[in-house]
Amino acid sequence: MNEMRSIILALFLVSAVLTAAACSGPAEGEGPGESSGALTELSLPDPSGWGTHILAVAVAPDGAVWVGTYGDGIYVSRDGSGADWEHIASSDDSTSISWDFVNSFAFARGEVWYGTIGNGWGLSRDGGATWDNWTFRKLGPRWQYVVPDGIRTAGDSVYIATADGLRITSDDGLTYRDVVDEPGFPNKYLLSLEVRSAPGSVPAVAVTHLRGLSESGDGGRHWVVGTRVSGESARRLGAIPPDQETCQTSDLTRQLCNWIFEFRTYPDPGGDAIAPSDRAHFWLERPVRTADNPFLDQTYTYGSTMGGNFQQHQGVEFNVPEGTEIRAAGDGVVAFAGEAEAGALTVVIRHHEQLEDEFVWTAYYHNVELQVAEGDSVQAGDAIALAGNTGRATNDHLHLEVHTTPEDDVLAVVDPEVRYPPYSRNPQLWLRPLPGTGVIAGRVFDSAGNPVLGARIYGVTKPQPIETPFSFAETYEDRANPDPMFGEHFAIGDVPIGEHVLGVDIEGS
Repeated sequence: MNEMRSIILALFLVSAVLTAAACSGPAEGEGPGESSGALTELSLPDPSGWGTHILAVAVAPDGAVWVGTYGDGIYVSRDGSGADWEHIASSDDSTSISWDFVNSFAFARGEVWYGTIGNGWGLSRDGGATWDNWTFRKLGPRWQYVVPDGIRTAGDSVYIATADGLRITSDDGLTYRDVVDEPGFPNKYLLSLEVRSAPGSVPAVAVTHLRGLSESGDGGRHWVVGTRVSGESARRLGAIPPDQETCQTSDLTRQLCNWIFEFRTYPDPGGDAIAPSDRAHFWLERPVRTADNPFLDQTYTYGSTMGGNFQQHQGVEFNVPEGTEIRAAGDGVVAFAGEAEAGALTVVIRHHEQLEDEFVWTAYYHNVELQVAEGDSVQAGDAIALAGNTGRATNDHLHLEVHTTPEDDVLAVVDPEVRYPPYSRNPQLWLRPLPGTGVIAGRVFDSAGNPVLGARIYGVTKPQPIETPFSFAETYEDRANPDPMFGEHFAIGDVPIGEHVLGVDIEGS
């Protein structure tokens, strides 16, 4: 049983002024051609009192309403009324769903397909009673992140869009045809998927990705790049509202293009962020360019276990495709460049600035290529590596760590034999917030005054990144370390400026 407690948190929020977004489009959570309609009147069971974060809503051919949630599995209303809900959650039973972070549904021939954030997808042939799952054990380190609404069906074919490319199966997953790197398909890190077909015709397919839009008129065998007026990568990613730019695409993809622009648009705050305090703490810069997805993965932040499913995390993730240029977060000297724990190609920089009497370091893991050597001097923004998935990684990404150490010893930061270095800090307290956002830091104690491990923090809504939507944070487990300035138990970065009321979910009595 989960006991819910209302806890007052000590919060620190960077101040700024937001301007309204200068665009209009679908409401949050609506895809192209979808309408909220009567579904907005349906409500899910919520014993916690903090609300249920919904990632996907779909109506099956039989009228059943399927709802995917962030961390609470699947809810089904068999008659579509919402009066009675059946709950489907992951368990040790191999016939259950594999993961409770569900963001996609598709239906065909009496089958139900679901996709997840972080652990592949699955198929049920009996209305959800039992499931066949394609997870890390079957798939390996790729294909884990299904994009929002990223599974579509057309005839016998099922299309699955992921952060590692597009997979197509026509035999219920026995075999797959992969679209990863071919003419007209310049980037495999997908953001959205659309499939349309008529009886007896070949499906038309469109995807958006970090380099724009690609479409196929023959079911995904051949591709062309959709042209967007502007040519600047920042504009292609939605740095301006969609009504200020034209997507020159077919009827199939025009709406999709605008929808993605809407979700990638972020308002200009019209002001400067301030440092977290007047101590020697300072901001580090983002290690990836704005055009290369500068948003932090919200499912697996510092000190968390991804809801108890992964190992304790000592950094933060930037989900970027292989070959993305990784840049130094600040001025300093390269103290390490080589293979770290589990063979991850890694760069470590000791920065010139210090935190009072402590040395400050940043570590960049899982690269496919290193572009600096030990002893090199670097400045903030200098290219140091190309992203990849070397070492202990499940997909292409950058794993970034921040450390402060009492001694000038790189082995205290990165040691190929050590899984958990002793001086890690939460990078969300060090990375300069994105425009229009700030940072929250807080503490959670039990009645005896002890820090509560693994509590869930609710109350913040974040529009970005769309591939890993935010629902809750976790307080640190026992191998994470508070920042010497804050002494926090959790931190949430890139929080929209404003007032936020947070709640805490604690398991146990």
